[in-house]
Amino acid sequence: MAKDWSSKDDFLSNCCGQRGKCYETPPLADLQMMLWTHRKSTGHVNQVWPNLYLGDRCTALDKGLLRELGITHILNAADGRFHVNTGAKFYCEMGIDYYGIEADDDPEFNLSVYFNSAARFIRAGLNSPKGKVLVHCAMGISRSATLILAFLMICEKLFLLDAIRAVSEHRDICPNTGFLQQLRELDSKLFGGR
Repeated sequence: MAKDWSSKDDFLSNCCGQRGKCYETPPLADLQMMLWTHRKSTGHVNQVWPNLYLGDRCTALDKGLLRELGITHILNAADGRFHVNTGAKFYCEMGIDYYGIEADDDPEFNLSVYFNSAARFIRAGLNSPKGKVLVHCAMGISRSATLILAFLMICEKLFLLDAIRAVSEHRDICPNTGFLQQLRELDSKLFGGR
């Protein structure tokens, strides 16, 4: 039976109040239930962390909006000819730093090999003067959301559950089951969950 992770206190009491001592990574079914029951309406782009934006294809192609938001760095999690084919040249006159990952929104795709490099790119962007980072894919709910969750876990030291809550407060996300499992594995590696 799935546990009720309705409050952070419930979750922390399950962890014995000591980060990493008896912490258990939530089962996949619990994470999916949480994502499906705590839904927010989602537009094209949302700020999900200070100066960190999660968006879709429309946002990535709207140079006027990117200027208005003050975006300095873009991580495209759906790079390539058959996805969102922008690339560094598309933004060259805007002075935007670009990083593209040619990922498929497929549970079999291993996105975890990009977790550290994506987290480094996001951190560098946020640490740059007036840095504002857009992470996007086609719809802004699976690939790009997964990379932002990994960033929050790696760089901000959030448990997976806390990272999901932080992002879900601002945008409806739904990483596919394969990506959620990869995030569970990262959670276990970082925080000692079983």
